[in-house]
Amino acid sequence: MSNERKGFGDLMHSMNEFFHEKPMKGMLQSIDEFFTSSSNPFGSFPVELTETDNYYIVTAQLPGIKKEQIHLDVFPQYITISVTNKEEFSEENDQNQMIRRKQSMKKSSRTIPFPRVVNEKNVKASHKDGLLTVKVDKESGKRIPIE
Repeated sequence: MSNERKGFGDLMHSMNEFFHEKPMKGMLQSIDEFFTSSSNPFGSFPVELTETDNYYIVTAQLPGIKKEQIHLDVFPQYITISVTNKEEFSEENDQNQMIRRKQSMKKSSRTIPFPRVVNEKNVKASHKDGLLTVKVDKESGKRIPIE
């Protein structure tokens, strides 16, 4: 039985080393960069979660996106940021008759889990110069004295 455990431990050690070696780290980093790059066909966007004593602050880089295209859903354990991008193109001939019309809609979203439960009723969001900032109150527990 001890040989089986040793074999499993060796396997786990080998797998751990595999994922921490430079080629694998580089590949994982490349995958991460792909999903946050502007050329990503899946339309993801970079998001960052920071924490203060009383708040979680979520920032999303959304260059070229208008605030009307952004939808926020806040829940006690996570926030979802959705962006809808609708594009219309039409071409007319010399007699102002439409000869071609094209419409496309692309939706992308990111869900960010909070490390602790939040108060989803008190949330403030602002959008300026392509940066979305969402400030969410942490849920505060109540400390009681022991009698």
